[in-house]
Amino acid sequence: MKIALPLGLLNPSLWPEATLLADQLGYESVWMPEHLIFPVTSSGSPIHGAEHPPVPANVPIFDVFSYLSFLAAKTSQIHFGTHVYNIGLRHPFSTARAAATLDIVSNGRFEFGIGSSWLKEEWDAVGLDFATRGKRVDEAIEICQRLWRDEVIEFHGDFFDFEPVMFEPKPVQRPGIPFHIGGDGRAALRRAALVGAGWIPMNHDLAEMPADIATIARLREEAGIEAVCEISFDAPDTSLTTLEKMADLGIHRAIIKPWTSSKNALAAIEDFATTSLETAASFETVAP
Repeated sequence: MKIALPLGLLNPSLWPEATLLADQLGYESVWMPEHLIFPVTSSGSPIHGAEHPPVPANVPIFDVFSYLSFLAAKTSQIHFGTHVYNIGLRHPFSTARAAATLDIVSNGRFEFGIGSSWLKEEWDAVGLDFATRGKRVDEAIEICQRLWRDEVIEFHGDFFDFEPVMFEPKPVQRPGIPFHIGGDGRAALRRAALVGAGWIPMNHDLAEMPADIATIARLREEAGIEAVCEISFDAPDTSLTTLEKMADLGIHRAIIKPWTSSKNALAAIEDFATTSLETAASFETVAP
């Protein structure tokens, strides 16, 4: 099992030091949250049952590609993930270029977590129709994958339309940077199965995981896709009992929060590495 850390649950002032420490101690990856803008007034939540956004509008937000490139230059082994990037809000040319640059400067250490978004007012702020986000995401994924893979591409879709273009340099990871699909609904499961390298559920508990992991495996088998879909999950706690159970349920990456506050985060990251990381990383994920 891969053991990862969520930067979004840590004070940003500690991100560089925490990432350097995690790299030295053998954690597999760190994951960074992303939004383009937070409107002052907004509604809804990515958390089922909640009525309001889980963060205030003035929460600090950083450009993920710039910040993760900065962290990549300071580290040697740890991977970097986005949890998750709102790919439908941008033109895929910009997304593909920034993601490829990060993949190159990190020497292939980028895990591209993406989502179709939940914050309607964010789409309103940039003048895009929230109701079309699913189709825009599908087109953006296809364009990025083709830019990273093919010598020349052209595309004529409902939202993006262009004549033949070329894209260089290609990412280090071939045929392209892995997409980890965030979300819980049928569309997210379909994307994870058919175009994703992985799946990041947002509102599942452990009891719900086996059925949807099996659904993804079935869809991949029906499509003739042999590669396993990598499942990343926010661990409910850091006990070895829970982490072993996650592996037994078919989860490949546990995103853990060993600290109780940012004040003790660095010590907690080191303590977990000393007492539990090697054992947790040895748990074998059970195939669905």
